[in-house]
Amino acid sequence: MTPFGLLDTHCHVAAYTDPVAMLRKADAAGVGIIAVTEDPDEYRRLRTRLGRRDHVDVALGLHPLRAASFTPNDLARFFRLVPQTSWIGEVGLDYSRTGAATAKAQQRIFDVVLTEAQPGRHPLTVHSRGAEKDVIRLLSDSGLPAILHWYSGPLGLIDDALQAGLYFSINIAMVRTRNFPGLLRAVPRERLLLETDGPYVKDRGGIAQPDQLQAVALALAHAWGAELDESMRVLVANQERFLSSTR
Repeated sequence: MTPFGLLDTHCHVAAYTDPVAMLRKADAAGVGIIAVTEDPDEYRRLRTRLGRRDHVDVALGLHPLRAASFTPNDLARFFRLVPQTSWIGEVGLDYSRTGAATAKAQQRIFDVVLTEAQPGRHPLTVHSRGAEKDVIRLLSDSGLPAILHWYSGPLGLIDDALQAGLYFSINIAMVRTRNFPGLLRAVPRERLLLETDGPYVKDRGGIAQPDQLQAVALALAHAWGAELDESMRVLVANQERFLSSTR
């Protein structure tokens, strides 16, 4: 990906009504995008649809809530496609009420992901709902560069995540929760990145859009008692530092 301004590290591009129009707006706003996918077929379809774009990377995913449906052929496709991608995501574990029944299948798939991503040091954007302790432990053991997408787990685990070198991505919905101030106190500024998680995240009744990502940077500036220019500098520096760790 060509260096740009802010980076949306977790966006479900294929789920937007008009992905190409959304990407044009993001490009005009100076926002790069990591387009996460949920399985190898979605990855292939999206890459074909989007073609080559300077400020978009399509990430290869195996979503944890779909783990029980993945076949050996799905995993074989994942293995074949890893050399073609720069990012891995959305991957991870989900032990919430929705995902608890498939925890064993998820663990098996996530272990495969971490093993297969290891040789290329692909950066990962990782789902951890209800499974934060296991996700942080496994990422720490792997030594891979990774981002905890929409972290909602115990603040007591954050030190372990920081020790493992992990980053945290923040979206507009997160900044409006009661837990957000505590998260910001626990996570140093230099470990924060941005995401939309669009179109699933709603922004005041509308859909979160990458071209409006600066609103999250502004919310961080307010929380830090800083100006927008300062938060932008911090976030861009964080992006560069994280990406340099993957090379």
